[in-house]
Order: sequence, then structure tokens, then C-alpha cells
Amino acid sequence: MLLNVAVNFLEVEVGAVLDFHVIVLIKHVPDIEKVKFDVETGRIDRSSAPGEINPFDLNAIETAVQLKEKLGGIVTALSMGPPQAESSLRDAIARGVDRAILLSDHRFAGADTLATSYTLASAIRKIGRYDLIVCGEKTVDGDTGQVGPEVAEHLGIPHVAYVCEIRESYGDRLIVVSDMGDKFLVEVRFPALITVTKDVNTPRLPSLRDILKARRSKVEVWDADSLLGFIDMSRIGLLGSRTQVFKIVIPSEERRRGIILKGVDSVNKLIEALRMEGFI
Repeated sequence: MLLNVAVNFLEVEVGAVLDFHVIVLIKHVPDIEKVKFDVETGRIDRSSAPGEINPFDLNAIETAVQLKEKLGGIVTALSMGPPQAESSLRDAIARGVDRAILLSDHRFAGADTLATSYTLASAIRKIGRYDLIVCGEKTVDGDTGQVGPEVAEHLGIPHVAYVCEIRESYGDRLIVVSDMGDKFLVEVRFPALITVTKDVNTPRLPSLRDILKARRSKVEVWDADSLLGFIDMSRIGLLGSRTQVFKIVIPSEERRRGIILKGVDSVNKLIEALRMEGFI
């Protein structure tokens, strides 16, 4: 079922199409198949596995680049993380991003989704004018899906989550399909934020030429002091976090169990076992 919903939270005068500016938020995450968890501290040991762009963010990058190709303008990639995250931003450049900014400072460490989204929103205010912010649906190392909508709330702009299709794109608005169990057709005017699912597109593979070009491209690095005038230092990192992980439990894998029934009453035992498990 497809429902029509109009979003009219905010209307702005948009400049020339060539000035169209998309900001895509990406995260540098560890290979989730190889990473280890620090059970004592309740944190992921990010040094235990190589890092890469969060897989869901590849769809966000592709969405941003496709909009740039249709409407003109530029795409800026923004990420918060350790210095190693620069490699993910270079990957984003190879995939069509024009500008890359890394927020990296020990004062950002330990941030929950609230502090992370606030820091990203503060950096977006420093970047200045934008039309659209695109995020992946969620991250494989957090799986909350909260940061994108929280960024929109900090900025006071409308947002649409779980976008699985972009029906139409114009210089002042998008018409998208949001998959919230039921599917909703939504019109949202800029400036706005959307989070996209893996169904929205198939990310392109960068060419060798693009990869080599990205290696030579500049990645801007902003520390906390770079955001002075746009940020409240008490709201970033661990200090600004309102949630903390107290314990991590890694569930053991359940293995199949076999029961051997012997004796003249085996049939009765089998029937009783099936009844206990609810099969009969």
C-alpha cells in the first residue's frame, strides 16, 4: 500500500540549480566480521579490525552523486572519527564526492548518538548553505538509525527516514518513497535531510583513475576548536553523552541437540518430548 503524505515544514528560496549543495554523512567503521568487543569497557575495539565506509553509507553517497549529476552543484562528505577515517573519505571522493571534511579530536571520543549528531550538526552550520543532507539508514557498528534524524532535529529542518526510492528531484524539493512497514509517498522541501535504505540504488564502483585522483585530493581535518562559535563544548564527546553502555554480552551460539531414546517406552517418551516442545 502506498500512502500520499505532504511535508510542508519549511519552504526556502533556492538559488540557481548549479548552486545545489548536498552534504552526505558517512562513518568509518571496522570490518564487523573481524572486529572484537571489549566486554569490560562496553566498547568496540576498533583497532582489532581494518576500517571501511559503513556499507549503508555507500547508498547515501550514490544518492548524493546522482542528484548532483541531475541538478548540478557539489557534494560534500562529512565524517567524525579517528585519523584513520581519512581513508573512507578518500573512498567517497573516488565515488564522486567533491569535498571531504573529517571531524577528528580526542574531545569527540566516547560520543553517543546525541553527542555525535550535535557535533555533526555544528559542523554543518559552519559549512554554511546546503540544500539536502543524505545519510545511510544505519551503521553496522551501532545499528540505531538515530544519528540522521537527530542531526535534522538539531538543525530544525524536516527529515524523511528509510527512503527506498526517489521518484522526482527538483531544485527546491524531492518526492520520495519512505518504507516504514507501509510505504509512504512524501514530498519534502529543502533544506531537508533523508536517510536511505539499500534498496534506493546500487552504488557504483570507482574507476582506477578516480581512486588515484582521490589519493591526491585534500581531506580537510577540523578539530573541536575549528568549530568555535558553532558548538557548545559541554555537549560533545563523552561529556555530552546522555547514554552509556554498562555491559556487553556476546550470546553463545545455540547448537543442535540430539536425544537418543531407548527402551520399550521410547514411543511414549518421543510423544511427551514433542508435546513439551509444542509440536503436538
